Amino acid sequence: MIDPQHPSSPRTGSERRRSGAARFSVSDRLRRTGDAVQGLLVELRGPPRPAPAAPQPPPRGAGLLRVASYNIHKCVGIDRRFEPARTAAVIAELGADLVAVQEADRRFGRRTGLLDLVALERETGLAPLPVSDLADGHGWHGNALLVRPGTPARIRRLTLPGAEPRGALVADLDLPSGRLRVVAAHLGLLRRSRAQQAAAILRALAETPEGEEPLPTLLLGDLNEWRPGHRSSLRAFEPFFGPVTQGPPSFPTRLPVLALDRILGWPRGLVSHVAAHDSALARIASDHLPLTATVRLGAVAEQEEAAA
Repeated sequence: MIDPQHPSSPRTGSERRRSGAARFSVSDRLRRTGDAVQGLLVELRGPPRPAPAAPQPPPRGAGLLRVASYNIHKCVGIDRRFEPARTAAVIAELGADLVAVQEADRRFGRRTGLLDLVALERETGLAPLPVSDLADGHGWHGNALLVRPGTPARIRRLTLPGAEPRGALVADLDLPSGRLRVVAAHLGLLRRSRAQQAAAILRALAETPEGEEPLPTLLLGDLNEWRPGHRSSLRAFEPFFGPVTQGPPSFPTRLPVLALDRILGWPRGLVSHVAAHDSALARIASDHLPLTATVRLGAVAEQEEAAA
């Protein structure tokens, strides 16, 4: 029934053609958008892209260390398989003298360790420093620090502020090439929490005993910050470590676009050659790629001699 107050008139042929053309244009645009999204999903879910040629590590020498940071995702790969031996194999690929590991323990309940320590020491020559309250734990809030067995170390465990339980390790190491302070951390998911945690770490670094010179210092870990520039919570570290520039992308492993993992050093010149370790095995063993870097303790000695 036609409302006499709102009479309708049949559409003309040209109106029907314009309406049909509009529907076709929208439909075509949606189809093309859907095809693009489907192509991206195929790329993300499909088999890993061919591995590039492995980068050559920088030359070794007196005072040079190779260090690494690796979020091992509790030894669960992107194939959802729990394989601690595979994690140990990736760490072996790094050829590092020292490795900060995140998510080395169970997250909830009894926080037992997840690493295969036998395979790890056999493949890498490294073992975790004793930082857990549990006999079968490997880390502190999931943070483990792998070093050569027998390395003298003075260890502090930090409980970090924030909306979720987080912690960090501060280890003063006596290495053949010199003394080194290492901070291993896994910061929170919230920007405000990360800023608070950065401030807590800097306060701990400022607690140098009277009469003791500050040690060359590394900060390694999954810092969970993807924002560059002034929006980055990592700017809180700049009073100690200097300008924090964009690092190499390490997450997610199939298509790394976010620089969540970092290796920072003080004084300037301590750290160089920071790179993501992008191997076929690393792409599947965790959702993060490991980071590697060269630490030149010899550079610190040279600076001290120049200043003397």
